[in-house]
Amino acid sequence: MAYQIISFLLDVAAGLLGGACLLRLYMQYQRVPFGNPVGRFVFALTDWLILPLRKLLPSIRRWDTASVVAVYLVELAQFGLLWLLLGRAGGAGLVPVAALFGVLRLVISLLTGLVIVYAILSWVRADSAIGDVIERLCVPLLRPWRKLIPLVGGIDLSALVFLVVLQVAAIALAALQAAILA
Repeated sequence: MAYQIISFLLDVAAGLLGGACLLRLYMQYQRVPFGNPVGRFVFALTDWLILPLRKLLPSIRRWDTASVVAVYLVELAQFGLLWLLLGRAGGAGLVPVAALFGVLRLVISLLTGLVIVYAILSWVRADSAIGDVIERLCVPLLRPWRKLIPLVGGIDLSALVFLVVLQVAAIALAALQAAILA
């Protein structure tokens, strides 16, 4: 029971910090300004980790490599701590692989969360700084699906289809992870 509680708490902490690093990466890639509440939150949460890494890792075009490495380090720390808590003598070489799968799961979770928030905000059509940021982040993700799927009775189903694809990807990733780490 103690291991489950610690595992859950580490998952929440790593998900929040790693998700913020991924959001920072994606916001920089999409050139979304950080002067909004979402940007300020992301900066406040991640500056302590990303700014020192930036001194060592330059960006590659529009990709902030410091943010990518930060996400991986967060996941590596999470799985390293869990491995230490289990007290296993072997299998330390699987921790970096588990961390990579953790990053991929975090990407899927972040995209899922963004699209769900975008869909909800589109229903209530609340004009806010957060809504504008979410829209700027989601529209490029949904654009390819909107080209493939026509409106059905005036309703855009692209977000729903994208969410289904993300869930299928999550299932496939879990199966791949189980096969590799077993």
